[in-house]
Amino acid sequence: MADVQLKLDHSSVILRPDPSRTVVRPFSLDYPTQFQREGHSRAQAIVDRVLTLTGDALAAELALIVDSLDERHRDVDAMLLRRYDEIAGALPVPPVASEGQRRLIGAYFSEEFSYEAAALFNPSAVVAPDQTDVEAGAVRFVLSLRGIGEGHVSSVAFRTGTWLPGGALKIDPPSLVAVPPIIDGTDVDAGAVTMLRCGGSRDISETVLFPVLPSQRQGIEDLRLVHFTEEDGSATYYGTYTAFSGAAARPELLSSDDFRSFTMRALTGDAAGAKGMALFPRRVGGRFMMLGRQDSESIWLHASDDILHWAGGGKIVSPRYPWEFVQMGNCGSPIEIDEGWLVFTHGVGMVRNYCVGACLLDKADPSRLLARTPAPILTPSPLERDGYVPNVVYSCGVLAKGRDLLIPYGVADNFTAFATTTVDQLLAAMA
Repeated sequence: MADVQLKLDHSSVILRPDPSRTVVRPFSLDYPTQFQREGHSRAQAIVDRVLTLTGDALAAELALIVDSLDERHRDVDAMLLRRYDEIAGALPVPPVASEGQRRLIGAYFSEEFSYEAAALFNPSAVVAPDQTDVEAGAVRFVLSLRGIGEGHVSSVAFRTGTWLPGGALKIDPPSLVAVPPIIDGTDVDAGAVTMLRCGGSRDISETVLFPVLPSQRQGIEDLRLVHFTEEDGSATYYGTYTAFSGAAARPELLSSDDFRSFTMRALTGDAAGAKGMALFPRRVGGRFMMLGRQDSESIWLHASDDILHWAGGGKIVSPRYPWEFVQMGNCGSPIEIDEGWLVFTHGVGMVRNYCVGACLLDKADPSRLLARTPAPILTPSPLERDGYVPNVVYSCGVLAKGRDLLIPYGVADNFTAFATTTVDQLLAAMA
């Protein structure tokens, strides 16, 4: 392998945030502390006011909100009644409340949230579960994206697309509808296991995962998807992400078979305290393997018999070149190739420039670094410098198709772009 400059092929496809895409999520509130008193909550006061509406006045208010929501949401009546059921147990609502009053109460305790109003970035890509009718040499993929909405709250959005034989990309138009998750079950006290269902989703692009636990109050950040295959041949999709409460961050693990039902679990152990953990796509030597950045500076490797518990580990790749002098980390799960484990990396350099590079780890012993790119393969271009956070390019997961590589990447914490290269070109750029 020689030290040569790699040239990427950049796609014209760009994904930008769309403030018209919204989900309906719970809305709750109370009086300021000095105005609170037992037996008289602000929520109860709102319910009491709604219950004064009957007849034409009630019908007019219902028509106003339902007509508005019907434009971009499905099954609005059922959604409002479901929200009513969620809060009714905590409030003394008279059993004589009409269905119309119950729907209106549900509406007063809901809000429309534009989950990608400010940004749509930091993507990861995996092979889609359904490859039906895909032409020979093409692959259908699922793209996860970090959307940022009001209050700088991060959610997970999805898109689907096809990577065509000639290298062209086709991103499917997203549905006009977005479906919020329904909590099927959770260990709320521990915040450890949460089961979510987006049963109303008819298309993967309709699925939106917004914060549902206290640990996620301020966001679900930077999902790194991987299609994981067990030793018995069974497979599932996992994704590591950072849950941010507004005060503390912790890594959590998402799992799904169909991108409509999900399980979220907290990671434990002394190694589970850092952002940017990325799971290997299979066991190595009979153990789960994970990349992390426990010292906030270098890439670490961890091994575990339990996919949820991570302890110990060691540093395997540290800053060496100017473009990564501040810190470095992974850009998603390792990709298995004949030569070893291909890991895309990010480095932070002068004036907090984020660039993308890569390294190669030994297949049998991933703690052995075999080669790395002395120069970044992807840097903020003059057309990509400006945005919410300038001078940043960043990816959460690259897709391989044979020896070809599709690199989806976020630009300036604002929008998403795509580039392609080959394994052979990338290895030739390593030293």
